[in-house]
Formats: sequence, C-alpha cells, structure tokens
Amino acid sequence: MKSTPKLIVFHPSIYKQSSTQPSSSLSHRLLLFAFFSLFTFTFFVTVFKSTPSPVPPPSTTENHPSSAVNAALLHYAAVSNATDKMTSTELSLIASALTRCHLPSRCNFLIFGLTHETLLWRALNHGGRTVFLDENEYFIKKYEENFTDFEGYDVQYTTVVGKSSELIQYARVQRKGECRPVQNLLFSDCKLAINDLPNHLYEIEWDVILIDGPRGYSPKMPGRMAAIFSAAVMARSKGGKRKETEIFVHDYERDVEKKFSEEFLCKENLVQVKDSLAHFVVKDMKGGETNFEFCRGKNKISSS
Repeated sequence: MKSTPKLIVFHPSIYKQSSTQPSSSLSHRLLLFAFFSLFTFTFFVTVFKSTPSPVPPPSTTENHPSSAVNAALLHYAAVSNATDKMTSTELSLIASALTRCHLPSRCNFLIFGLTHETLLWRALNHGGRTVFLDENEYFIKKYEENFTDFEGYDVQYTTVVGKSSELIQYARVQRKGECRPVQNLLFSDCKLAINDLPNHLYEIEWDVILIDGPRGYSPKMPGRMAAIFSAAVMARSKGGKRKETEIFVHDYERDVEKKFSEEFLCKENLVQVKDSLAHFVVKDMKGGETNFEFCRGKNKISSS
C-alpha cells in the first residue's frame, strides 16, 4: 500500500550535537521526545488493565549509543498497561535481537500483526527498515494517515484455524513441490504461502521476524499458520551475508502456534521460550535446494 518508506525515528544529527551540549540536557530531550512519540499510539489502544511491571534494559545494549533511549521506550511500553500487551521479558528479548542485528549494519525487521507495540518496534529499529503486515486494511490506513513514514501492507489470508491439521498434512505431501523450504514465495502456489505482497518485499533479506498476528483465537479466524510457514521459507531462502534469521512467535502456548512452529521453524532451532514468546534462530539454506526437509530427522514426506 505504500512505497519507498523513510524510516527515521531519531535524526543522526541529534547524536552529533552531544559533543557541544551538556549530556544531561540532551538526555532529557531525548527521553521527552520518546515519551511524546509513543503517546500518539493511544488512538489505537482502548482497553487498559492494572499492575504494571518495570522492564529492565536489555543486557546486550550497554555499549549501544541509544541504549538509554531504548530502555526508556521499553519502560513506557511496559507501564502503559494496555490489554494484550507483551510482558517486560518478551519486550527485552526482541529489543536485544534488534540491537544485535544493528551492530554490524542496519536491520530489516518484518512484523506480522499490528499490536500495542507497533510504534515501539519502529522506534527500537531506528535506522533500519520496519515493515508491518496485517489482515485489517483499515488499521493499516490509520497508521499511514498518522505516521507518514509508516510502512504497512494488508494481507488477505485464505487459511482458517479450523483447517490447521489438514494444512500441515497438505504441506508434508507438497514438501518437494509448492511447499518446499527454499523457494521464492512470490511464485509459490502452496496454500500456506503468502504470495500476494508487493514484489519488492520478497527481495528483502529479513534479519528479524516477529509473528504476532493475524488473529487466531477461534476456528474461523485466519490463524498464524501461513505467517509461520512463510517466515520459515523467508529465513531459509534469504541468501546474503547474514546466514541466520531470528524469528519470534508470540502466543506460543496456543496449539496452532506451537504445532506450526515445531513443524516449520523446528525444535532444534528453538533458543528459548519466555512467557508466551518463543525465540527461534533459523539458518539460511539457499544453495541447498535439494534439501526438502524443514527439520532434521522428522517430518518425512508422505507419499499420499
């Protein structure tokens, strides 16, 4: 829906001025700016609950130039108390992954789902590219109207949670065909492949992927089956210098999220599970197109 985003949250000149201005004054202005920016996403969040929990700064950001700002953003997200928000531990895991991603170069961050944390992800990935995919075209347009550099696209999911078991069996049968682990999703006819995005998105080497949508809490909802499968293929087909993709799956305790993650992201790639967030690190397989297994030693292709 949008093209050529300019994802600038904090202008680099802000940091360059630090040598000529008192550090405490600059720090206060940065924090005030961060808080003001994040307050704007309350137009989207309408339900609140009590008992906030403070969030510690990610341990890997101590030497990062924007660590203080990141810590402030994480703290704000934790104490805002919106329903269905992530916990402080979950926020810190993703923030740490973004920091690791930025250390060598800019980070390409793909998020399935618009949530309470949407603007937080944009802020934490400052200097990188952040793209959102959501089933609700109206919500995408609202963000575009309020944030000129927002990059989001609506996805027309054809799956439903009630058909999840059938979809896994179908994918196993099609493992050497349309549902293979290394391919360009743009040209895939696999029922689990998201193949209707703008063409240029399939050329991006995604470094971090968060799956926090679409809706999946009833049988008639689209569920996250296609998102998980597509993320798994993107990670294995990326090529480029970075050979690994960090993938996070939220609501991992739910049946569909867990089964499809184990099927396509694989247990051997599972780094940790904290609260409701599962963290996988998936290696690139491009160049090994004859390998038709997502996971080692399991999910053997069915002949029927």
